[in-house]
Amino acid sequence: MAEFDVVIQGGTVVDGTRTPRFTGDIGIKDGKIAKVERNGKLSSSTAKKTLDAHGLVVAPGFIDLHTHYDAQINWDPYCTLSGWHGVTSIVIGNCGFGFAPCKPELRDRAMLTMSRVEAIPFESMKAGMKWDWVTFPDWLDFLDRTPKGINVLSYVPLAPIMIWTMGLDAAKNRSATEKEMQEMCRILDEALTAGGCGFSAQRLGNGFVSVQRDYDGTPMVTDTMADEDVLAFAKVLARRKEGFIQLTQASPDFQKDMDFYDRLAEVAGRPILFNATAVRDDRPALHRRVMRWIEKTNKEGRLIYNQTAVMRQGLIFTYGDMNLFDGSDVWREVTMGTPAERLQKFQNPAMRQALCADYDTGHTPIVTGSFDEFRIESVVNPELKKYVGKTVGQIAKMENKHPVDAMLDIAIADNLETEFETPARNRREDYAAELMASEHSIPGVSDGGAHTKFVTIGAYPTDMISWMVRDAGFLSLEEAHYRLSALPAQCAGFQDRGLLKEGAPADVVVYDLENLKLKPEKPVIVHDFPANEWRRVQYADGYRWIMVNGEVTFEDGNCTNATPGHLLRHGRG
Repeated sequence: MAEFDVVIQGGTVVDGTRTPRFTGDIGIKDGKIAKVERNGKLSSSTAKKTLDAHGLVVAPGFIDLHTHYDAQINWDPYCTLSGWHGVTSIVIGNCGFGFAPCKPELRDRAMLTMSRVEAIPFESMKAGMKWDWVTFPDWLDFLDRTPKGINVLSYVPLAPIMIWTMGLDAAKNRSATEKEMQEMCRILDEALTAGGCGFSAQRLGNGFVSVQRDYDGTPMVTDTMADEDVLAFAKVLARRKEGFIQLTQASPDFQKDMDFYDRLAEVAGRPILFNATAVRDDRPALHRRVMRWIEKTNKEGRLIYNQTAVMRQGLIFTYGDMNLFDGSDVWREVTMGTPAERLQKFQNPAMRQALCADYDTGHTPIVTGSFDEFRIESVVNPELKKYVGKTVGQIAKMENKHPVDAMLDIAIADNLETEFETPARNRREDYAAELMASEHSIPGVSDGGAHTKFVTIGAYPTDMISWMVRDAGFLSLEEAHYRLSALPAQCAGFQDRGLLKEGAPADVVVYDLENLKLKPEKPVIVHDFPANEWRRVQYADGYRWIMVNGEVTFEDGNCTNATPGHLLRHGRG
């Protein structure tokens, strides 16, 4: 009888602990790492299957703490893009958004919300979601029995609890009564007992910062919730002495926001994941002030982790589907509705004048930067091909037009099918190194499953290793794998994952460092969502094997159709 189910032989082992890499073998039995042996002493004769990893890196599977695969996991067991890029465990239920608890009569409304705030196609959700749950414990039971090619941990999102208890309109427009708050805390308590790992919320107010809104243009439920209501939920975690908080909060008053994070950490007595820090190459002061606060608050005894966006990518979008200008009243108005309705608004002289006036105030969209820097990626109308590759600023100067007019004239002439590309963030090595210098920085914020027509940030592990480690060299392989696996496991309560150690679940990636790369270099469109909806994707070259709980899910980029993923109640499973 074979001693091991699988032996990974002769690889360069980077175990996630930051200890120096070594050449060795890993023996896997019953989904767990049974033996880690230095200097290659495990014989292939002791295994049912041997994977030859000579010349390859063997590391823990990556853990992605910020995804929105709550819908997609209904039809995609591997939660791609993540599953293609070495991610073996994900956290869903981020930003306060999710589908449980949800009364049956409100299911369509819940999907409509996600169709704008996270830009998940409504028709795909309508066709692909099974909806055989009502409460949050029901939802976890659904996840448990659903075949998965990836491990799943779930926050308890606050918006569904508030809507369930208060009703949608009331939840958006007032604080909870004492009775309502008691009931909501009871529901949270019940959800945590069932296996939720903590709670999540987005608080972006109702102003220029609020770029992610409901389908009708109003703020999300948690955007306007009162401080005391958030703190009441935090007291549930404090009483239980368990759980984690994921919070996205921003307003024009940076210090006030950071003071609230500090207060929340003190009330909960639990770790908080701050969302999110990304580098704007033109405004380094933004990420540096966050880094200063992160270091200060942790030195003072609070445990607040900094989730950092590291993918070198901008947005690619058309005005037929773009929704991330919602912080501006006028841009929100013109990007509501169907493409035909949007086209009509863009041609309205009064609205056009208002858009130009908004630009002239100096406002730029928070997530994209200045319109001047938008580049024309592609056009459908052959008469517009002369613009491809040029920026809006260049075209405006060339045609003596206001930048907004230059941009929208092209979009209108192309029936809103012109693809615009925004400048990529995170391109400067020195700024990225500043982010990674902090002990509390966790790379990621993939938004996996969301904004699928605009970005492919779920590919971040592949880009991070090939760039920061191999090409730029400002991050060691040992440090990269600690940040990609062990640190996120630690801060979100994963039990025994994120490390290659004996007794741990065998979530493993085996890859060729020299040939690791995104494929293709730029995102491409595929129609692989339910209802024949499309999304942008990037695959990966260089992953020889991706293993979840000891089973290979992808070999050389090809799916094995194995579904060994677990629901991780309380981080265990």
